[in-house]
Amino acid sequence: MDWTWDLSYLYQDFDDPKLQEDLARLPALIEEGRQLLEAGGDPKALLEAAIDHSERLSALFDRLGSMAGLTLEVDAENERAAALLDRLNVIENDASLLSSALTRYVGGLDNLEEIIAGSEKLQTVAFALREMKETAAHTIPAEIEPWILKMTLSGGNAFSQLRDKLDSTHTVPFRGEELPLAAVRGKAYDPDPDVRREAYEAEIAAYAKIELPMSYCLNSIKQEARTLAEARGYASVLDMTLHQSRMDRETLDAMWTACREYLPHFRRYLKAKAALLGHQNGLPFYDLFAPVGESVHVYTVEEARATLLREMGKFTPAMAEFMDHAFANRWIDMFPRAGKAGGAFCSSVHYADRSLVMTNFQGSFSDVSTLAHELGHAWHNRCMAGLPYMLCDEPMPLAETASIFNETMLSHQIRSSCAPEEELNLLENNLMEATQTVVDIYSRFLFEQEVVDTRADHAMTVEELKAAMLRAQDAAYGDGLDPDCRHPYMWACKSHYYSSGYNFYNFPYAFGLLFGKGVFAQWLKQGDAFVPVYCQLLRRCGSDSVAGVAASIGIDVRSADFWRSSLEIIRQDIDRFVQLAEKH
Repeated sequence: MDWTWDLSYLYQDFDDPKLQEDLARLPALIEEGRQLLEAGGDPKALLEAAIDHSERLSALFDRLGSMAGLTLEVDAENERAAALLDRLNVIENDASLLSSALTRYVGGLDNLEEIIAGSEKLQTVAFALREMKETAAHTIPAEIEPWILKMTLSGGNAFSQLRDKLDSTHTVPFRGEELPLAAVRGKAYDPDPDVRREAYEAEIAAYAKIELPMSYCLNSIKQEARTLAEARGYASVLDMTLHQSRMDRETLDAMWTACREYLPHFRRYLKAKAALLGHQNGLPFYDLFAPVGESVHVYTVEEARATLLREMGKFTPAMAEFMDHAFANRWIDMFPRAGKAGGAFCSSVHYADRSLVMTNFQGSFSDVSTLAHELGHAWHNRCMAGLPYMLCDEPMPLAETASIFNETMLSHQIRSSCAPEEELNLLENNLMEATQTVVDIYSRFLFEQEVVDTRADHAMTVEELKAAMLRAQDAAYGDGLDPDCRHPYMWACKSHYYSSGYNFYNFPYAFGLLFGKGVFAQWLKQGDAFVPVYCQLLRRCGSDSVAGVAASIGIDVRSADFWRSSLEIIRQDIDRFVQLAEKH
């Protein structure tokens, strides 16, 4: 079977006349929206027309942007895709100006609630309209916004694209071969300890060739973030991100408070794993993902598929049917190759009710779990099918709910029926992912906060960035990691730091893990009756604040006790892991 994804439902290729026709329609459609707002008139009629126009424009950008962006993710040197993306970025600035104009218009309506109450169409998107009114206070002044947006094309957007090109085209010498960086990083899961160590050493050495341009990319993007936060009237970049995330400081502080309290337990796990692998001074970074236990199985894609369908179908047969459809219809780009980006993600194509999953599958259980994770995103997208675009853009913290739920479900189902000798291995996989999502994410949060703060004074050198990363790892991992074998280049290999439009692309993962576990606990209590409740929760994620969505199923995310209850589930797994490790 062809394990690359199929984009032909978007366009046949970059010469497709339909693509050229759609691209030509965009500027005219944007001008139509501008004239609509300038014409004024009855606010109710204007808003109803603006909502319809926004849907048409969003669907067109969705189709064209997916064709360009998804092609580049797996073929970084595709010049036609790059050219299309560059053209879309320019046009998207005009669309952003139109969106800001609509936001300012809504912000100026003193009787918005009265207008909404008088229109069934507007009631459907009431949350989005109310959010516009609130966001109006943070729009850039109209007279300078076009120039700022144009500057981002040669600023943050350009540096973000450069970083992705550096990462996806960089090769690493390893055992006589030149391998893609993503493939060498994937060796961290290899059962051979020599392979893991040599791959780590090769990876670290290889960053010397790209560290300088990577540092320029990072510094420039974070300086732009500071500038934009100030222009929009936010006290800090973090405050801007929290507002974009529909989340408040009280929630973030409650989560980090609980996480810091539980760091010693994660360190117990890391030291127990280190002892199993014969290390005495904490776990070397290259063994963070080392398999342990009696069963180290290398999965084929078909075995991974069968496992997911069997285990996820126990939640609801509809989930298994949906996943099978994704495998059968080439929604997944499976294997690493030259020119393909590292990591994994899921991208929604909302107008077509499809989701595209990219992964770099090499056969570990972690790779199977990654497929469950990304297909969880796809299921979330399916639950939002048919909603207006305005209501299907869930904030990042909630975007991880379904993916973490799936990971937790997979681990729970497999562990419940495994042989005793396999339990250590399954626990390890579960805790390895949890450690990355709590401990490593906390280190990334600390690192990014230092970079953003320091950038107010100067651009950080490569050596400063490496030192900041090691400080962050020390604060998060403590004595769980070998102090002589950490990863000073984590800032270079994680694309999340380089998003021009989203900063602190880290804490949502910790939120997602712990919130997802809290939601999963509800399913354990309620069983089949919770399935429709869960699907409705996912559908609501773009239509309420983070706290509001959580409260809909009785969860108070502003309370550290909720986060402690989720972390307690992980602590119990750590206790069991340590117990089994001591027996070994």
